[in-house]
Amino acid sequence: MQCSWKAVLLLALASIAIQYTAIRTFTAKSFHTCPGLAEAGLAERLCEESPTFAYNLSRKTHILILATTRSGSSFVGQLFNQHLDVFYLFEPLYHVQNTLIPRFTQGKSPADRRVMLGASRDLLRSLYDCDLYFLENYIKPPPVNHTTDRIFRRGASRVLCSRPVCDPPGPADLVLEEGDCVRKCGLLNLTVAAEACRERSHVAIKTVRVPEVNDLRALVEDPRLNLKVIQLVRDPRGILASRSETFRDTYRLWRLWYGTGRKPYNLDVTQLTTVCEDFSNSVSTGLMRPPWLKGKYMLVRYEDLARNPMKKTEEIYGFLGIPLDSHVARWIQNNTRGDPTLGKHKYGTVRNSAATAEKWRFRLSYDIVSFAQNACQQVLAQLGYKIAASEEELKNPSVSLVEERDFRPFS
Repeated sequence: MQCSWKAVLLLALASIAIQYTAIRTFTAKSFHTCPGLAEAGLAERLCEESPTFAYNLSRKTHILILATTRSGSSFVGQLFNQHLDVFYLFEPLYHVQNTLIPRFTQGKSPADRRVMLGASRDLLRSLYDCDLYFLENYIKPPPVNHTTDRIFRRGASRVLCSRPVCDPPGPADLVLEEGDCVRKCGLLNLTVAAEACRERSHVAIKTVRVPEVNDLRALVEDPRLNLKVIQLVRDPRGILASRSETFRDTYRLWRLWYGTGRKPYNLDVTQLTTVCEDFSNSVSTGLMRPPWLKGKYMLVRYEDLARNPMKKTEEIYGFLGIPLDSHVARWIQNNTRGDPTLGKHKYGTVRNSAATAEKWRFRLSYDIVSFAQNACQQVLAQLGYKIAASEEELKNPSVSLVEERDFRPFS
């Protein structure tokens, strides 16, 4: 009878062990499922091929910079790109957008948006796990033997432009400029890049292709990621001025309004209002401090960073719980007091940061500013941006249009 009891106990323990192994195996594999690809009608050629890495047992902290175009996100990205223990990627979701948008037949329908966001979340999960093979689903033409020359803005990532991922002639610590990286590094080997990613303690990704923080909830709540979100915002009036200068054809009618003093009848006002609505929705979520964002969310105004770059960067790293690298501090010293005309690229980061944050006031007419203030009244109040009551007030640099606000991280 005693032997029978022991046999039953051993069988029970063996059964538990088998179930535990099966659950762990399923959990690891499910990290690489591809619902976004399936919904988009793409072949799931790499879902099974991608290597399955151990999930975040070390509790690494990963970072997502949530921003919009011309909000200072390239500058903020460099605050992580310069850190020697961070693997930084510049806009990898560009590849998702570039692949899926031509397949959409209904324009910006809710269904298309769901597909785009689902595919984006799948890709982000994989990239935070250093699975760069998954990215191949969205690169055109497809990489051959895991090598490609089609990574968007590869040169904006320090790791992808330095040894061992890139082996250019010159000293071992050579840091290539963005244009030189693409020219001198040749094809990107995604296998080697993934190894370089796994050697670092943190992955930071910048994106302007996710509208609101609520779209990231599934990632924030995923215990495998330990993801923290830095939401970067900027005065919408400044964003409009910067976009009009940078994307001259797309924003041609806004420039026509500025030049003639007459508002074009066919002006696309959604180029402004979409920014304000996305900011308002996202910031409302963040400032309500839902439990799922506790310890995971920090709101940063570009203007605060521009006025006090070192102080604000220290606050950001403090929130993340990551030591501030001396390379980051040196980069800030060299890139926040410079002459922006020295930059070679429209997304360059060499600038007098405080002056750049205020430049929009002299690039927009008061009529346009007044229109923007009326259209974006709610988000301007939410974020502490003051209304310019007159043209004289707008053009007077001694009158600040930024309230003193302390947006403390939700911790």
